[in-house]
Amino acid sequence: MPSKQLRLGLNIDHVATVRNARGGDHPAPLRAALLAKAAGVDGITAHLREDRRHIRDLDLPLLKNEVDLPLNLEIAPTEEMVQIAVQHKPHAVCLVPEKREEVTTEGGLDVAGLKDRLQPLVKELMSAGCRVSLFIEADIVQLKAAANLGVPVVELHTGRYCEASGASRSIELDRISAAAKDAKFLGLECHAGHGLAFDSVKPIAAIPEIVELNIGHFLVGEAIFMGLKEAIGEMRRLMDEAVGN
Repeated sequence: MPSKQLRLGLNIDHVATVRNARGGDHPAPLRAALLAKAAGVDGITAHLREDRRHIRDLDLPLLKNEVDLPLNLEIAPTEEMVQIAVQHKPHAVCLVPEKREEVTTEGGLDVAGLKDRLQPLVKELMSAGCRVSLFIEADIVQLKAAANLGVPVVELHTGRYCEASGASRSIELDRISAAAKDAKFLGLECHAGHGLAFDSVKPIAAIPEIVELNIGHFLVGEAIFMGLKEAIGEMRRLMDEAVGN
């Protein structure tokens, strides 16, 4: 018997990054999403940044309507972004921190410090039928704040774990494992993501309380060398090994 079914979401942002480097429509994020579906992913993630450096507004209806998979839309917690999400009504909306000058998301959302700002945004998204998640650090204070906001899902930031090595990586893994247990105790569904690769995914996938991994940059990069289907297949194989499937 399988120990658990661990879902894999593909973040297609960096297909859009390559497209945007030259303008035009190629390579199309929609095509990547359709190939990913055929390769067996469980969902598609796309980050609509305020500066539109990755996904564009016109990508959203295509991804939602042309791909028969749940769409997880990552956005900054601003009224503008929330209104776009309410208009398109993706399956899920993940609120993430965002700074214009950053290369990629640098850490988790400070839910505890931003609770008054987040509360009406979360309420508006949930009223529109979106499943709201919060991208946070593996920290009990942030987990409790997320639970108090009434969201059903948190996604734990795995970037520090992926960047660490040796004893430091073990410490980060223990922190994520403990946070996943705390999330389950608080009634939160636990996802994880950021920076995961072939050599780092298995210990995270083996954490019993984590039910979904969202991986993007690494898989899009590996697709250049081995193909998107093959990259997804290898990641799925490693995840399945980790959970005993």
